[in-house]
Amino acid sequence: MPEITLDKLVKDYGGCLAANELSLKVNDGEYLCVLGPTGSGKTTCLRMICGLTKPDSGGVLFNGNDVTNMPVSERKATMLSQIYSLFPPKTVYENVMFSPQIKEWDEEAAKQLVKSTIRMVHMENKVGAYPHELSGGQQQRTALARALASNSDILLLDEPLRALDARLRLELRQELKSLVKEMGLTAIHVTHDQDEALEMADRIAVIRNGRIVQIGTPMEVFQNPLTPFVANFVGRSNVFLGKLRSVDDMFSEIELECGTMIKARKTDIPAGTDVAVAIKIGSTRIPVIQQPTEEKPEPELPQGFFRGRVERILYEGATITIEVDAEGIGLVSSKLPNRKYDDYGAGDEVMVSWLPEKAVVFEIPPEGIEEELRLD
Repeated sequence: MPEITLDKLVKDYGGCLAANELSLKVNDGEYLCVLGPTGSGKTTCLRMICGLTKPDSGGVLFNGNDVTNMPVSERKATMLSQIYSLFPPKTVYENVMFSPQIKEWDEEAAKQLVKSTIRMVHMENKVGAYPHELSGGQQQRTALARALASNSDILLLDEPLRALDARLRLELRQELKSLVKEMGLTAIHVTHDQDEALEMADRIAVIRNGRIVQIGTPMEVFQNPLTPFVANFVGRSNVFLGKLRSVDDMFSEIELECGTMIKARKTDIPAGTDVAVAIKIGSTRIPVIQQPTEEKPEPELPQGFFRGRVERILYEGATITIEVDAEGIGLVSSKLPNRKYDDYGAGDEVMVSWLPEKAVVFEIPPEGIEEELRLD
């Protein structure tokens, strides 16, 4: 299967750069997720790979061969777009069988492939239905099955699970990746759903403003973000501002704007630099401060701890998010297992802390931290 290389692709739509010297390498047989906010250039990236959009400059290479000007029909790349484009006069079965038929596959092999892909997307009971008789989610599943049955080397998926209900979306995540692996395809899956990307990808490429800002395994991107944007987009983070005071062999010491000293991961940033510190909301700890008694006077807060009050509690099923108004630094969020729901109430006084190795230090970019954290 092809190795795909994008070499400094540029695509300008009247002053809007959908690709800004976009460079990316997708390994042979890899399942890569391109993750980014709306308008970041994800769909344009796919369209340039399959030939539907021609870049203004730069190149698209398959196995080192330049295919930038190659016709769509010769690329063996199938794109499942957000517009399903099913054939209205054809049934679900006929839509999925379309590609094997025009490529004159062996009839028995074609039937087996079509049946397996229809089964994978849970459309067995709709094989005789026409597109106008299907819901939006059922049309999307049919289009996905048709793409999988195309016998292409490259599968380009543009938000392939977005129209499905939550339970089916979860079921199809691993089924889709498993089938792609069994078929030996190179797949690029575009999404803005970070959970989807973290669960499905061999690697994740985070895209913003037409550029890849980080690429790595799901664990690398989640635990070791390279920018404040990645830290806050791939797993929501609390972000605090301060000045880097010192760095030793293990940790950095930062003085936050409120004057509190905290420890964070070791960094190469020089002391004296204005920095941002990002901590995933799942890495914060918020024990309730018990009311003092004669036997147990109010404890002094250790270094790096904050005092605050619970502002609100959001119930999310398996987890809860607690928002704390922390003295001197504002709102801090903490994600906890839902079994902790009854341990907290609005107005409770709590301590907010985290392990230093969970806090990542970034130099504040020239455009400022607010611009860096924007999701559009």
